[in-house]
Amino acid sequence: MTDLVITRIFDAPRALVYQAFVDPDQLAAWFGPVGWSVPRDSVDIDARVGGHQRFTMVNDDDPAMSSPQNATFVEVIENELLVGEESVAHIPDFGADKLRLRLEFHDEDGGAKTRLVVTQSPFPEQMADGAREGWGSSFTKLDKLLS
Repeated sequence: MTDLVITRIFDAPRALVYQAFVDPDQLAAWFGPVGWSVPRDSVDIDARVGGHQRFTMVNDDDPAMSSPQNATFVEVIENELLVGEESVAHIPDFGADKLRLRLEFHDEDGGAKTRLVVTQSPFPEQMADGAREGWGSSFTKLDKLLS
């Protein structure tokens, strides 16, 4: 098991990048790697401690393939930090019962840009490369939304 850490700079202020994660319309517009979509009607977000983030990623070519996400927020600081936990006991060979996703939003270039630090842990090393590619593909879609 490892900590999967991904850092990305977005050409948008921190508040806009944060909103892309907590606004249901925006999340549905970009989340998921290329080839996957998030139907807007599947998104339900309550961005507060004890609140939730629920949505389903659906494969564009085979809608029968889907990946439901259901996390509970354990830390929330508006425009700065989102930390959620999700049960992953149902995922074969994952090796843990819970996955923690930590999103840190930092100012760059005097606030004109945002440095996002994503940490997922504990994460199976054999799944890390695929997850990195998935986040990268999703972030390409987020770049377009923010431009």
